[in-house]
Amino acid sequence: MNQMLYQEALDVAGSYDVATPKNSVVLYSISFLPTTENRDKAFAYVKAHPKAKMIEDTVCGKKLVELGIGYHEVGLSAEEVAHIWAVASRRFIKGIKGDVTAFVDKADARSVFRTVELPMLLENPAVNKINKMDKYKFAQKFN
Repeated sequence: MNQMLYQEALDVAGSYDVATPKNSVVLYSISFLPTTENRDKAFAYVKAHPKAKMIEDTVCGKKLVELGIGYHEVGLSAEEVAHIWAVASRRFIKGIKGDVTAFVDKADARSVFRTVELPMLLENPAVNKINKMDKYKFAQKFN
């Protein structure tokens, strides 16, 4: 493990800005999946919808991407990378206002989406819909 990179990334995940405009958030899940299909779809969606924002579009996300967290081999395990993004995601999800678009087909039970983001979306009173569906009804797909 690259301890210095891990600590720097954790510091970024825990402190850099994660704010997004209302009704703009796009989420995806690729943790522990064999392909990046969900991320690819999310990036295509954001490209086609300029007001849409992913965590990578925040100050925090841009810095994590710059550090290489999750995009190529940087000497961190999949679990360490997932933990770093989970720290950032907790803060990101807490601040979301409005509806959310999610590319989470076959999201793994260990994924940041399933373990952090979805439970927090359900707890966030400022979020009502995921993929134009009541958030609680949407969440039933993962039970």
